[in-house]
Amino acid sequence: MTLIHSYLFLVMWLGYFAYWWVMSTNVKVTERSESAPSRIARLVLIVCAVALLSLPSVPLPLLNKRFLPHDLWCFWCGAAITAGGLLFSVWARRHLGKNWSQAVTVKGGHELITSGPYALVRHPIYTGLLLALLGSAVARGEWRGLLAVALVFGALWHKLRLEEKWMRAQFGESYEVYSRHVAALVPHII
Repeated sequence: MTLIHSYLFLVMWLGYFAYWWVMSTNVKVTERSESAPSRIARLVLIVCAVALLSLPSVPLPLLNKRFLPHDLWCFWCGAAITAGGLLFSVWARRHLGKNWSQAVTVKGGHELITSGPYALVRHPIYTGLLLALLGSAVARGEWRGLLAVALVFGALWHKLRLEEKWMRAQFGESYEVYSRHVAALVPHII
């Protein structure tokens, strides 16, 4: 059981990022892209979140305190939530196909995708990623995990707002109608 506790999350996250890296080459040509400072700011927040979740401890003792008991049920619930979030995100990435990009972009021949996971939320990759991070935070059970989720939420919220602006400019009324009927991150809520 010790090996599972030590490596399960590492294997899930590394597998997820390996899949993302392999799929990143099969995309449409970029016509417009967000600025480098915007991408770097998001990357810094994400790296901080990864450090919070993966380091054995952090220098601020309060963040190392537990908000959940150190029980097996927390670990396995967190693992299930993480796996579900990662799989939802992968489903969204596959459904988006060649329209995907790491940065906020407009692609040549960009299409508005509104089916599959995009019929549930407008940004299902972010929803899945945030769910997976929340699962990892639950499994860790320490306050720093929740801080990591908040940091990534902030980074993705900023990215989402820029994407929304560009999608409205690109697709006009079609995107307006879509956004009125489908929530951004959590069905019927946000």
